[in-house]
Amino acid sequence: MSQDIKILSEKTLADAWGKLSETRLEMRRRDGTWQEVSREVYDHGSAAAVLLCDPAAGNIILTRQFRYPPFRNGDPGWLIEACAGLLDGDTPEACARREAEEETGYRPDSLTHAFAAYASPGSLTEKVECFIGLYGPDSRMSDGGGLHHEGEDIEVLEMPFAEGLAMIRDGRIVDAKTIMLLQHAALSGIFASNR
Repeated sequence: MSQDIKILSEKTLADAWGKLSETRLEMRRRDGTWQEVSREVYDHGSAAAVLLCDPAAGNIILTRQFRYPPFRNGDPGWLIEACAGLLDGDTPEACARREAEEETGYRPDSLTHAFAAYASPGSLTEKVECFIGLYGPDSRMSDGGGLHHEGEDIEVLEMPFAEGLAMIRDGRIVDAKTIMLLQHAALSGIFASNR
């Protein structure tokens, strides 16, 4: 397929926390003709996310933190999410472990890779590697809450798994990675004995 794409030019529009660029390219359409298009792409790196699950208790741990883009869009800015963060040079598994402990205060007993996803592939390069992390009462290392120097002010929410699913249905959870991880947990039967 790479022979069907020709990069004509790329220019940087902004380069701060992430890089916003505009690329002009030609792509071969399915009918064989070539079409020139322009695309803006935002790149701030890829990430890892983890849904912390305690199957014995039937609970999960999520976080609530302020997200300016939804707020700017007219929605509530305090989103409920699975913990996540940018890889920053780490492997996805190391990142998932680091973010779980920084944000929630819990160190996962084990991590299982669930899937990888692009949440908005039309404009973002970010690929999120998603994990299920098992925890129990002895997994708590600190209060969590994120890193103050990174501007994080994270509330830790432990709740029944069924409540997390209900939050998707009633619109309290609108974050894509969190919806996917909760649905993955439901489909995989992690909480089958607690239904």
